[in-house]
Amino acid sequence: MQKENKVCKITPADRVNEVQEYYFSTKLKEIARMNSEGKNVINLGVGSPDLPPSKETIHTLCQHAQSANEHGYQPYIGIPELRRGFADWYKRWYQVDIDPDTEIQPLIGSKEGILHISMAFLNPGDAVLIPNPGYPTYSSVSKLVGAQIKTYDLTEEKGWMPDFEQLELSDLSNVKLMWVNYPHMPTGANASVALFEKLVDFGHRHGIIICNDNPYSFILNDQPLSILSIPGAKEICIELNSMSKSHNMPGWRIAMLATNARFVQWILKVKSNIDSGQFKPMQYAAVAALDSPQAWYEEMNQTYRSRRELAGELMDLLDCTYDKNQVGLFLWGRIPDYIENVSTFADKILYEAHVFITPGFIFGSQGERYIRISLCCNETTFKEAINRLNKIQTAYKIAI
Repeated sequence: MQKENKVCKITPADRVNEVQEYYFSTKLKEIARMNSEGKNVINLGVGSPDLPPSKETIHTLCQHAQSANEHGYQPYIGIPELRRGFADWYKRWYQVDIDPDTEIQPLIGSKEGILHISMAFLNPGDAVLIPNPGYPTYSSVSKLVGAQIKTYDLTEEKGWMPDFEQLELSDLSNVKLMWVNYPHMPTGANASVALFEKLVDFGHRHGIIICNDNPYSFILNDQPLSILSIPGAKEICIELNSMSKSHNMPGWRIAMLATNARFVQWILKVKSNIDSGQFKPMQYAAVAALDSPQAWYEEMNQTYRSRRELAGELMDLLDCTYDKNQVGLFLWGRIPDYIENVSTFADKILYEAHVFITPGFIFGSQGERYIRISLCCNETTFKEAINRLNKIQTAYKIAI
């Protein structure tokens, strides 16, 4: 006799109801279904580099992975060679001195670091300043820890920079942390010394920790900058950096944060209770990647420049406008006024041309008139996307 299935009356934690499944998680499942039906979707939405790490990086990984004694648990603070590698990298490219023993914390990805930082500093009810548009994880993690979200608008008219006059007029009494992300994703706005000086001053005067998420400074950018290069920054700022974009290692989940020794210790208290360190051969491989010569970065960026031209052709074809001075791994463009809804616009392109681009609304209300194109596809794929969109326009004899 078959027993009746009964649903247990169990509910999830309240925090689960505060967030939704990540947009790309749900959309990529839909794209996988379309591909299973033979539709061969071109994915220009996700910023997952398709280029490989350097040969030295892969060789180092393979070499160390064959050693019998390198497969155990590793220190929560990373091996000394990796911390020194990050410190040398910051000195070489950002002209920033960081103590590798006390001021650097390796991370299993900077996305994970956002959670560690939020758990280390934010109590329920504390407020956090989050950019609009901005990386959705800043908001979702803040909700998970029970923080109060206060968004600050970034606009094209102000170059996607914070409006400090407006911030000074707002209630900052319970704000404990501010997320910034320069070079900015999704807009491609670049960092500047003047901007970082204003942010450090703002943080000091209001007692607000400034967290700069900095994974894009090596992509199509001739002058990488760190907020920690500003005098006094280390006292009030935390900088996240990642090897995902700068060294073509997104699946490796290798990142770091740098700040003062006291902040590092607080964050380590959280991190050491969540993970058990990184695979040692990957840490050695990361050291090799950090030692890449300038020529390696230049070759990578030459590829991205060629792709960027084709992404611009796509934007032109879609009648979108964009700033040609953007940096980073994406091209951000404003949709034409005659398009009513960016989500419908992006879905039309997906369902009829089988090309996936990211609608800007997922980054906040200030992104509702924009789309984002990833540069993580080769030139042949870009040209095929252009060809498909041309066919749609020809069929309808109107702009998409």
